[in-house]
Amino acid sequence: MHKITNSGWVEVVTGCMFSGKTEELLRRLRRAEIAGQEVAVFKPALDDRYGDATVGSHNGRQWDATVVDAEAGVWEIAESLNGEQVVAIDEANFFSEELVEVCEALAADDRRVIVSGTDQTFRGEPFEPVPRLIALAEYVDKYQAICAVCGEPATRNQRLIDGEPAHVEDPTIMVGAEESYEARCRNCHTLRTE
Repeated sequence: MHKITNSGWVEVVTGCMFSGKTEELLRRLRRAEIAGQEVAVFKPALDDRYGDATVGSHNGRQWDATVVDAEAGVWEIAESLNGEQVVAIDEANFFSEELVEVCEALAADDRRVIVSGTDQTFRGEPFEPVPRLIALAEYVDKYQAICAVCGEPATRNQRLIDGEPAHVEDPTIMVGAEESYEARCRNCHTLRTE
């Protein structure tokens, strides 16, 4: 809780894949734990890349998490709390738009809410609800990765299917890591259209 305003707040950690979003989320959680704050961590059921009930980064760091149905169970985040001061939500881009209301309610309840997720689809379009959370958050950090093609700062998620760029009409959500995605800069990011 902010000491002057006696209120909670929302922090958003965003950027493309492989930019260190979850690593930063885990760093903030470690610091909160060191400060003696109670922490609750949530993740969408859809993301099972690093274990069923674990938030994990690409470099292997992990934290136990409560799994939530990203569409139907988003209010379970608020309902399952037991006095925790810090609430972390990973892969916010997989949640429904209701996540924005949940985060606003948690902050109004004097909690620190840390949200991590990519703000763009593989097409380079806004990946809701993260852009709305960015607009409403008190603190926003956007991270970059390194372009897998040219080595410049990367801000885009390049989806690959059998080593080739995904088609523009492919489904928006496809859970994956190094086998399906690369970080790319604006110039190296491509989509198949035929």
